[in-house]
Amino acid sequence: MELKLQVTGREVIKPSSPAPLDRLQLSLFDLSCISVCYNDEGVIFTEARTDLLLSDYLRNLNTDSLAAFLPEVEQGESAGTWPLLRVMVSFFGSGSGVAVTVGISHQICDAASLLTFVRAWAATAKGTATSVPQFAGTTIYPPPYSSYQSPSLDDLYERRGKCVTKRLVFKSSKIAELKLKAASESVPVPTRVEAIMSLIWRCAAKASRSNSVSPKSTLMTQAMDLRLRIPTNVLPENAMGNLQSAFFLKREAESELEIGETVAEFRKTKEGVNEMIKENLQGWIDLYTMSSWCRKPFYEVDFGWGNPVWIGPASHNIYDNIVFVVLMDSKDGEDVEAWVGIPKQDMTTFLCDEELLAYAIINPPVLI
Repeated sequence: MELKLQVTGREVIKPSSPAPLDRLQLSLFDLSCISVCYNDEGVIFTEARTDLLLSDYLRNLNTDSLAAFLPEVEQGESAGTWPLLRVMVSFFGSGSGVAVTVGISHQICDAASLLTFVRAWAATAKGTATSVPQFAGTTIYPPPYSSYQSPSLDDLYERRGKCVTKRLVFKSSKIAELKLKAASESVPVPTRVEAIMSLIWRCAAKASRSNSVSPKSTLMTQAMDLRLRIPTNVLPENAMGNLQSAFFLKREAESELEIGETVAEFRKTKEGVNEMIKENLQGWIDLYTMSSWCRKPFYEVDFGWGNPVWIGPASHNIYDNIVFVVLMDSKDGEDVEAWVGIPKQDMTTFLCDEELLAYAIINPPVLI
């Protein structure tokens, strides 16, 4: 049965009292926007319904349909400026379940901050909240001087045509095998994130190379959560903002991406993250943007209905020109889901790669 969502309500929820500040100063790492103005125009809250049962939807999960659960920005609105936060609650048929979708601007929030927000929201809904999230990025990494001209992020992304997104699942037993393959003398025990991302990068680069007249160099960038590197007595647990940095790895067009070698460079580059790339990216480089949401306890969020049965990112439907990979834990915390967005012309080749299929399952059913 095809998903058909009917919007039953849409309202703008405004703050009960004026915002204490009229401008939020962002941190050093928010290069696309140095500050965000408070205008008290509120948050868009949308309700929708479908006759489809939640179990049937997840059993035949169509990743393209996730866009329907993200509140639309109407004509005259811009997701980059307002609303900074959109929420949609969708009710499945016969009381079989509810989908809660949160769309929040990356100008003010990263994945860890999103988790902080929804956990605080859930605690407030149940009357168990003990603290309020606070924006603390500028206390750790102040923004550049006021005359600083931030570079356009468009320069970092070569427009390679429309991308399509597919969901892969790596079972824990296959992850163990992959980690053994990725091990090397310099990194004898690679992490699962290092091993999986190295494999995906290798296979995606092979797919791109097979569909290119002239092979391109490839550049991979991965976000790093700085919260894991800042003492808790300096940064509170409920801190909000883009508290992340990134590191880059590059492979020349003629070189082969070996998994063990890539993992070793992962580790080496992460340890020297302060050395950021200076090179001006041009069209002869394929850029792969990677992020790990693993070990972030989204499955512990409880609004009073119990823990989620499945969680997935819907944001891939917004940035359809950016090649990206997002890793997330499965509900059991052992398997890993990978959301891979690459150019449409490369996806068919990528999904047929025997090396990839030796470790990953393409969009298996979600059973509840």
